[in-house]
Amino acid sequence: MHTLIKPLLLLSTSWMLNGCEFISSQVEQKQNGVVAHTPYKISAEAQKLHSDLIIGDWHADTTLWQRDLNDRHNRGHGDLPRYLEGNVALQMFTTVTKSPSGQNYESNSEDAFDNITALAIAQGWPINSWQNLTQRALYQASKLHELAEDNPEQFMLVRNQQELKTLLQKKENGAKILGGLIGSEGSHALEGDLDNIQKLYDAGFRMMSLQHFFDNKLGGSLHGNSNAGLTEFGKRAIQEMDRLGIMIDVSHSSPQVVEDVLALTDSPLIVSHTGLYGHCPTHRNISDKLMTRIAEGGGIIGIGYWDAAVCKVTPKSIVKAISYGIDLLGVEHIALGSDFDGAVTTPFDASELAVLTDEMLKAGYPVEDIRAVMGGNMVRFLQQNLPRTNK
Repeated sequence: MHTLIKPLLLLSTSWMLNGCEFISSQVEQKQNGVVAHTPYKISAEAQKLHSDLIIGDWHADTTLWQRDLNDRHNRGHGDLPRYLEGNVALQMFTTVTKSPSGQNYESNSEDAFDNITALAIAQGWPINSWQNLTQRALYQASKLHELAEDNPEQFMLVRNQQELKTLLQKKENGAKILGGLIGSEGSHALEGDLDNIQKLYDAGFRMMSLQHFFDNKLGGSLHGNSNAGLTEFGKRAIQEMDRLGIMIDVSHSSPQVVEDVLALTDSPLIVSHTGLYGHCPTHRNISDKLMTRIAEGGGIIGIGYWDAAVCKVTPKSIVKAISYGIDLLGVEHIALGSDFDGAVTTPFDASELAVLTDEMLKAGYPVEDIRAVMGGNMVRFLQQNLPRTNK
């Protein structure tokens, strides 16, 4: 057992419950930064357009942190008030269940220390989640179910095409409401059991990424040691996800896993939070050749906001990555994938998203392209790939 976990286990339950908010706050202040900046100046034209957009984001780890999502906070990147202030209509909330110390992009041993174990204990998560990764995912998802129950006028879950249609109708009628989707950050949460795919589906999961920072039972991670492709278990997992209508995210998968998935399924793939290697040549970004193949299969690419994805943590660099992606893949394949609250530093939080609309207008983007990238492409992809009803 890692030395950090031992003293945490000795703490009394009551102390942890009282102290989890403080611990979470201290960790988050260091992990989820926003570059210091004076308030962005948004043109009247950009502000008007932004308020009329349907905005969607494929990746945020907001449920990882011990915050009341109903309240506005001065740490991290997003909560319900800030998502609404930024006019976000659709947010994929991804559940993190295993992550290494330092989040090394080059390589990580499967035996490396797992940050999420310590975080789960320190934040006072249910005891059954301390060592069970399925329970960690289900606990994070439960926060979104509770939010939908507590605040149905401003938040609803989107699990099928009918619920998506309802959300869009509410938005068209002027409602200030956020539609939340649930996804996984790596399929470590399966714990090697195919039956857990159904269990997660029943809890509202509609997107699953296959790997995170470690190789796992499905195959190799982009940041693991093996560079392996899909295992036999991984192939069966893909088939089960396809059967249920779960969208597949290959954001942290090894190149060989991506190749194997493309060969195994006709379902369009998602790269939920990434950059483009030709724009930002880091180990976090897979090759332009693979991105092109994903796009040719109808896939969609969510452009991230942090340094390893877009190299410079500025709104202009994000827009340059978007521009590169449009030129390489076509505008219909480019979307937003912030990685908000994913232990990254970004140039703005969710409330300040209008700066992207402003920068795209300054760069000369046609309005129809701005609408597509900021959320239209995500809506179309969901309309085509969400289950019609909950099975």
